[in-house]
Amino acid sequence: MLPRGIRNNNPLNIRRTAKDQWKGLAAQQSDRAFCQFKSLEWGWRAAFQLLTRTYYHKYRLYTIRGIISRWAPSSENDSHSYIENVSRLTGIDPDEPIGIPSERPSRWMMVGVAMAIQENGMSSIDYFAMLRGWELARGSHLD
Repeated sequence: MLPRGIRNNNPLNIRRTAKDQWKGLAAQQSDRAFCQFKSLEWGWRAAFQLLTRTYYHKYRLYTIRGIISRWAPSSENDSHSYIENVSRLTGIDPDEPIGIPSERPSRWMMVGVAMAIQENGMSSIDYFAMLRGWELARGSHLD
């Protein structure tokens, strides 16, 4: 059976809230805890919107440690292991600034993929859907 995040087309397991207005949400939301998207591309779009716009620009979180400490708080997760795994997979030190998303897109994509691996396992990652999701998040649309 596929991991929950992949079944929901939500590779970073974005939690549902009363304010959910994501583009690409599935019409039927049967998972009480996590958003469900029409396709993985839309789930990746939401993930990259959160990482690059909300976490980077709004919360001013520039490092893996800063992002994951908020994304997966220690009250719910083993944040230390999550941070170490994402850092190991990306080759980016936990306290090293990731960079400006528009100038260092590959680093942000690596962080997103590493987080998806942490959430869902390595074998369930669709890299093409991730790239299309990045394009959707950045305002470019692939035909």
